Amino acid sequence: MSKIMNLSDAVKEIPNGAEIAIGGFAITRSPVAFICEMLRQGKKDLNVYQPIVCMATDMLVGAGAVKKLSYGGGSLDRFGRMERINEAFEKKWIDAREFSGLSLTYRFLAGSLGIPFIPTKTILGTDILNNLIKKNDDSVMVTSSPYDSEDKLVYIKALNPDYAVIHAPYADEKGNILIDGPVWDLEIGKAAKKLYVTVDQIVSNEYVKIHPEKVVIPSLFTHAVIEVPYGAYPTAVHRMYDYDSQMLTNYAKYNKKQEEFDLFIKDYVMETKDHNEFLEKCGGISVLNRIKADPVYGYSKTWGDADE
Repeated sequence: MSKIMNLSDAVKEIPNGAEIAIGGFAITRSPVAFICEMLRQGKKDLNVYQPIVCMATDMLVGAGAVKKLSYGGGSLDRFGRMERINEAFEKKWIDAREFSGLSLTYRFLAGSLGIPFIPTKTILGTDILNNLIKKNDDSVMVTSSPYDSEDKLVYIKALNPDYAVIHAPYADEKGNILIDGPVWDLEIGKAAKKLYVTVDQIVSNEYVKIHPEKVVIPSLFTHAVIEVPYGAYPTAVHRMYDYDSQMLTNYAKYNKKQEEFDLFIKDYVMETKDHNEFLEKCGGISVLNRIKADPVYGYSKTWGDADE
């Protein structure tokens, strides 16, 4: 059965107030196209989870679409900070819960394994844990080991979000997801009740049968596949395209002040009808050709030139 959907229809399935996990890592495989479409459709009051926040999440928070955010830090790498998230946290515009990237990933891991919690020593003795306890967050519990009463452990509660969205380079029509390079969305994808995956290219099921070892998330876990070429732009997708340093530099300027950020969202998102128009607004084919990945190294040959 085909799981292919178009982007607009897929986003329509996400209700206001939804509990949603977002994949990506800082400036890599951020599901920008999906999040921009959420903003166009006016989604709000979202409860968002992400181990390491990415550009798309900063946009979502800055646009006022998020009510609660559970995250483990993150930045725009060397280009700047996630200023919209930072300000929302500092001024308490949202209910922000800080985890470590590992501890939040453990929540997804437990959810993907179908177990109620994972015992660990990560975040034990940290302000992160103390702050979560002060907020009466029921996702963490400090207790003794059943094997040694003097050995303290943190029990981290399983998380099975209602929805999740990630970006990947390839998938087939059945929903088998193929990812080159580092894979940090595996636990999110397998823990979610409904997983939406934007991909740069849909490949045939015959290709998947020839290369089964490339399947990272089997079709069993996938609700919908949405083909959106350059769907993670301006962030990178290994072996597909590099990040656009110029666009990320510009965004890091826009997101410093809410007024300038609002103009960015208006010009680049709300006044573009879809991701194709967004790409044209950002420079179109000349920019996309510049950041195209070298098939051997997985990164753009013009990476150094793009940073000048």
